[in-house]
Amino acid sequence: MGKGNNFEFENLGQVVKKLRKEHGLTQMEVAKTLNVTPGYISNVENSRTAMSLRVLCYYGDLTGITLDELVGRAVPEYRKTSLDHKILKMVSKLDEEEKQKVIDTISIWTDAE
Repeated sequence: MGKGNNFEFENLGQVVKKLRKEHGLTQMEVAKTLNVTPGYISNVENSRTAMSLRVLCYYGDLTGITLDELVGRAVPEYRKTSLDHKILKMVSKLDEEEKQKVIDTISIWTDAE
């Protein structure tokens, strides 16, 4: 991979562990839900093994966050893109009047039209 495309799995393990704890889940509960062993979850959290994409997707669903958010929390350079995607997702759920309010509010902060 080229410079800037390196993914730091060590950080992802730390993020996954923190999110699991924030959601009050044990390694056993996560493992059972994802159909893997608790040892696998431990190895991921301690950066001894990388999470497969399939398990990463399920983990995102389990904790209610997107892969963008997971990666954004693990890789600082990706944070901006992650935040952009999160904003777009949130705004897409609004009706036209609510979207206009968001535009009006952002315009105040940015002095944009």
